[in-house]
Amino acid sequence: MAGYDDEISALRAGVDCRTVLERAGWQFDKAESTRRAMKYRLGAGRIVIVTHEGRGWFDPLGSGRGDVLALAQHVWGGSLGHARQRLRPLAGIAPSLRPAEMAPERPDFDPDAWHKAPPPRPGSAGWRYLTGERGLPASTVSRAVAEGCLREGILGTGWGAHADAEGRIVGWEMRGPRYKGYVAGGTKALFGAGAERPQRLAVCEGMIDALSLASLEEWRDDTLYVSTGGGWRDAAVDALRTRLVPGSLLVAATDRGTGGERLAERLAEVAARCGVAFGRLLPAAKDWNDDLRAGTA
Repeated sequence: MAGYDDEISALRAGVDCRTVLERAGWQFDKAESTRRAMKYRLGAGRIVIVTHEGRGWFDPLGSGRGDVLALAQHVWGGSLGHARQRLRPLAGIAPSLRPAEMAPERPDFDPDAWHKAPPPRPGSAGWRYLTGERGLPASTVSRAVAEGCLREGILGTGWGAHADAEGRIVGWEMRGPRYKGYVAGGTKALFGAGAERPQRLAVCEGMIDALSLASLEEWRDDTLYVSTGGGWRDAAVDALRTRLVPGSLLVAATDRGTGGERLAERLAEVAARCGVAFGRLLPAAKDWNDDLRAGTA
């Protein structure tokens, strides 16, 4: 037993989670990574975030998390014994991408930073990105600014506020021409724009998709356009529940693909638990921003 325990400890200390993912064919997403949270993707629907300098990980779309042994089982399947066999040859092998190659760290979450950030305005870098590269109508950007859910940060990024069940801003999505991610230390809850007392909640995966769908639907009076920020956390579920009232319709307006279907399944479960109707709305292309830019109604 001592030898077994010694090997487990040695593998945990000697094998980097990033190396495991690289060997398993996962792709590093530099644009959405920082030194403390490095994102890897496999295909269109699987994501793993590596933390603790390669010693820990979690699945932002599911419940998987843990150490390198749990990761080996997550990506390759099999028992703990199979994981040990897979990991032995990887001990001491550094991942190909080193932290020094990473983009600058995201700013830590500070509620004051949100309130101090300026809103996008005609001619600003964030305005040009949102209305130019992402094709959002100027009227949509102006409405989101007026509702207090949109700000502008460094590198021309648009910031979309996430609020918890009590309405407190707990973080924000950041989308720009050279950077996209989520404020470090913030909590993913819900970005929302539209009706104050909605009967219909249309849930998308990102704030730009939510604003794109709002534009395509010409801002339906009964709808709150929502984003989970690409994750699924208890804070998002709690915030959804507070917005669902008797007679509500919860619509999964997620992307086409495995990730979108997985989120739609979770939303269907929330609707069932809350006793409200559920619907599914799919973009013609991969996501709603693609539809908007293509002129798809």
